[in-house]
Amino acid sequence: MPGNSPLPLMGACFTTEMLRQHRDWVLADQRDLELQAFCRPEVLDGDWRAHVAEAKALLAGYDGRLGIHGPFWGFSIASKDPAIRAVVRRRMDQGLDVCAELGATQMVIHSPFTTWGHNNIGPDAKARQGVHDLAHDTLGDAVRRAEALGITLVIENIEDKDPMDRVHLARSFRSPAVKLSVDTGHAYYAHVSTGAPPVDFFITAAGELLDHVHIQDSDGYADRHWRVGEGSIRWPAVFDALAALGSRPRLNIEIKDLARVPDSAAWLERASLGR
Repeated sequence: MPGNSPLPLMGACFTTEMLRQHRDWVLADQRDLELQAFCRPEVLDGDWRAHVAEAKALLAGYDGRLGIHGPFWGFSIASKDPAIRAVVRRRMDQGLDVCAELGATQMVIHSPFTTWGHNNIGPDAKARQGVHDLAHDTLGDAVRRAEALGITLVIENIEDKDPMDRVHLARSFRSPAVKLSVDTGHAYYAHVSTGAPPVDFFITAAGELLDHVHIQDSDGYADRHWRVGEGSIRWPAVFDALAALGSRPRLNIEIKDLARVPDSAAWLERASLGR
């Protein structure tokens, strides 16, 4: 870990524009970085190499852990429609193209599990296996390509009510290229609004598969992406759960007001939780 502090080092989710503004803050400690332009369809279908070139120029001298948020708008990785699955395969390939060009080693993708699915599938093992089968059909080629490229796909909780659903899905690939992400705001929404376990339970359930965390605060009613400290997440419990892990997942602050990302890191430092 860079520096002499025992506190975990916070990373950031930035657009290229915000990276330009906060470049010195990122590079000073070689913070983990997640670039988020490449989840947008208009970027992937446009001149995405120009975005990559601009980012690489800004990251001269950077040797931290670099990732991207992969495509997710408008689809599920476990769609029952084969035509949609074909589109998703193409989007995953585009995301991996970006990672290869950029030198990124991680790509965030979205969980296929929903609140509706949790309540309606219930204990039906055949239906749950069906979700796995569809996800494997969609992601099989991407997983094999990620293995070859040294890229890890991390599955982020969205509506997930049972934190073990993604654990079982990730393990089913039997690949070091598939691990887990926990979004603290999504987990807190699920806890408050749908009866899911608390945020720290999501961290603990992910265990050795946890490779990435989106740090954002919320009131539990909606996906707020507030600065840390603005909502009501119990951050000491979250960081205690992280400290108990043997791994060192990327802890990337993902808030709406990108200009205030360093403020969230400062809040955590004042609370003796992160820096």
